[in-house]
Amino acid sequence: MSRPLSLLLIDDHALLRQGLAELLNAVEGFVVLGTAASAEEGLQMAETLMPDIVLLDLHMPGMGGMQALKRFKASLSDALIIVLTASDAQADLLMALSVGADGYLLKHTEPEALVQQLLTCSKQRLLLDPKMQLLDSGRASLSHLTGKCVDEVELTERECQTLRLIAEGMSNKLIARALGISDGTVKIHVKHLLSKLNLHSRLELAAWAHRCGFLERGVSSERQAG
Repeated sequence: MSRPLSLLLIDDHALLRQGLAELLNAVEGFVVLGTAASAEEGLQMAETLMPDIVLLDLHMPGMGGMQALKRFKASLSDALIIVLTASDAQADLLMALSVGADGYLLKHTEPEALVQQLLTCSKQRLLLDPKMQLLDSGRASLSHLTGKCVDEVELTERECQTLRLIAEGMSNKLIARALGISDGTVKIHVKHLLSKLNLHSRLELAAWAHRCGFLERGVSSERQAG
């Protein structure tokens, strides 16, 4: 008999973590090594547990899901990093895939279907919830993403803050609330970002931020708003 697949579950909802762990531990082909309530905790656990599969929620307090996904891909090169989320938004799907997710599953999936999907996962096949497969059509456009290099642009502090929040999947309304500014001001910042970076959509802005190393830059390197 082959070795069971080991898993690390990361979600900020305790009931979901416990229920999912019980479900998967009851399946002969799985063993849950641990659960974590945040991406930060999960990254620490992953260094010692070295799971075969990480099930990662996208939207949690603390480190954003996209940044966490990149960190897991860098530290667990042999593991499958699969997003398990309530979000069926195309932007979240495309961003997750563009930064290296090996799968994207929805939390409303029936337990039996989730088990079967995980049992068939592999590095050779992208694991997508059936509902999300049609939305995957936009991924090709991101693979040919253009735009200026991170060192070629000068952004104000507020533009940098806006771009970071766009990269975490926030809407204009949520960005406005987080920064204490109006929706209209956020739209102006987005317009300026698109122009300065030679990009054409919010999705491209988010992909650029993740791919070009912008999110790894220190705040000290960003210009202060005038």
